[in-house]
Order: sequence, then structure tokens, then C-alpha cells
Amino acid sequence: MLTPDQDYTQELTCIYKDETYSVRDNGAVFRHSREGKRMRKEDNRWTFGKQNPQNGYMYIGQARIHQIVATAFHGEPTDKNLVVDHKDSNKCNNRPENLHWVTRLENALNNPTTRWKIEMLCGSIEAFLEDPSILNDCVDKDPNFSWMRTVSKEEGQRTLKNMEKWAKKRQIPTGKGALGEWVFQNDTEETEELQEWRQSNMQRYLQVEKQSQELEQENLQRAIPSVPPVEELDTTPSLTPNARQRQWKTETEFPCCPAKPDATLEDYFANLRSGEIFTRNTFHETIVIDYAKVNESILVFSKSTQEHPIKPWCLCRIVKEEDMFVHENLGSFFEEQGARKQFTLQQGLEWTGGDSIDDYC
Repeated sequence: MLTPDQDYTQELTCIYKDETYSVRDNGAVFRHSREGKRMRKEDNRWTFGKQNPQNGYMYIGQARIHQIVATAFHGEPTDKNLVVDHKDSNKCNNRPENLHWVTRLENALNNPTTRWKIEMLCGSIEAFLEDPSILNDCVDKDPNFSWMRTVSKEEGQRTLKNMEKWAKKRQIPTGKGALGEWVFQNDTEETEELQEWRQSNMQRYLQVEKQSQELEQENLQRAIPSVPPVEELDTTPSLTPNARQRQWKTETEFPCCPAKPDATLEDYFANLRSGEIFTRNTFHETIVIDYAKVNESILVFSKSTQEHPIKPWCLCRIVKEEDMFVHENLGSFFEEQGARKQFTLQQGLEWTGGDSIDDYC
């Protein structure tokens, strides 16, 4: 096993979250003690960090090692929504050449290993983008991710090559350790054992491939959906007593909703303030960005407070139906410009701001 004092040629210093670190190009970090403050257990010593069993990342205190290394060798992120991606999917391989700043969308779509992993676990990229939380239920419980560990430079290069080869062939791993044992082999060519493993899983692979093709066909057929009128869509209960929700997957609370049963849309509109919490459920919450009255409805443009969400921008229409405030989900968006465009068009106004990625997804 590699030690922090081995296999490095460069050492840099950076500031990350008001802490000073020295960082080596083997992925090791040295957290400097704070002047005038008590020394902590992990101060003033080189370490690869301690692995968090819940998410697989390496930590020093509350800081993730890969974010410190990326900051030292690749600079601060140019956008607060960028995340650090491990090119070879090994969360313990924190060498600078294995890390790069990307958006979560880029991570899902551009990295062939990540893309195939998502398709394998979630069914399709579309299913993942619709509800990214479904990946959380798969990755941490999948035994094929337990092989991740600190590696040498040569081993990291070999692993990346094997992972890309795995993604290209779209093989389905089964059995604890099967994938991990393969990607860490010295020989990147298929061994007899790997050939037997792959052939034994060919039937399962074909089944998954067939399901993927069927899902893709369904998505194509739904590319131009026929949206029924609002009154024909069913509503479901929310976590707020006098509010219901439409086109909403999770029971949600609407803190700005008036409590009185006889309250009007004008009362609701008066409760809205930029920066106030608009929705809250077990997964995340959103805050009000903008709002407008449109005929007998209210449009609310909000943003998720979750760290690095896939689609942070949201649009909702509120109407009053049978003494209930009905909240209709009009969609979530990758970019603020995409959400702002729909917010403008829904008001019947002209949009002059151009297109965004949401116009093509």
C-alpha cells in the first residue's frame, strides 16, 4: 500500500475553506495547525485521509481530500456549481491527473464510465436527470464499489484504462469484488477468468440492453407529449393542510401558503417574498427568486438550496380550486436562463434572452 511519502514529485500549498494545506501530487495532504489555536489530531502530518464508509470519499476532518487536491493543482472552481470528478471512478485516487472540475451534468453525460454506471444503475440517463436521488440508493450499497483504495500513479493509469474499456463494452458486473479484481489487474487484456465471468452474465446484459432500448423508444414517443388541460390532471395531498399538489412526486410543504381556508390568491401573493422558503420536503427545499400574478393564478420562480443539484431552478403555478391552493409543478431547469425564459413566456411576455441548454434537453 502506498504511503504519503512515496511516489510524488510536486508539492504545493493552498487555502481551502480558510485552512492552509500542503498538497502532494500523490494525493496526500498536510493540514497546517492554526496560529494561536489548539492543535488538532490531524494537524501537521501527511495523510491520504480517512474514508467515509457512507459515500466512499477520503476526508481530513470535515473536508474532502479530492476537493483540496483539485484546488491546489487546478485552482479554485470558476463556478460555485462545479464539482470534482474522479476520472477513473476511484474515490480514493486523488492524484491531480485523476481529478477535474465539471458540472454534474457534464459528469453524467461526458464521462463514459460514469454514464454507463448511471445507465446500469438507474436504467437511463433520462431517469437519473429526472430524479438524481435514485443513484444514492444504488451506489453506496453496490459491493462492486468497495474496491476503491489509494493507488500508485501507474496503478491509477491502468485502472482508468480498464474502466474506460469496461464502459465501452458495457459489461454488467455481478458478485462481490468481480469488477474491482479486474480493474486492478496488471494485464489489461481479458483473462480466461474474465471471459468466463462476462459470458456467464451475457444473458443479464442482453436483458438490460433490451430494457434500455425499450425505454429509449418510449422516451422518443414522449418527445412531444400531449399535455392534458390543467383541470383534467389529478391532484395529490401536500404537507400543508389547505394545499394540494399537481405533477409533484414527493409530498411537499408550502410555507408561504395562507393558513386560513377562506384565504384568496391575493393573500397568497402578499405572503411571497424573495429569499423566503417556498417548498420543503424530505429531499430538499427551494427559495423564492421571483413571482408574478397571471390572470387567476400565481407563477413562482424558485431555486433549490441543495448543494450542487442537477436542476436547481424550478417553476410553479398556483391556482385556487374548491377552497384549496393547488401547486402545479411546471418543471425544473439546468440553467437560470432556461427557467427565466419559461417564467417570462408563462406570463405572456416576449422573451429576448436567447436559448439555454434547457431548450435542447
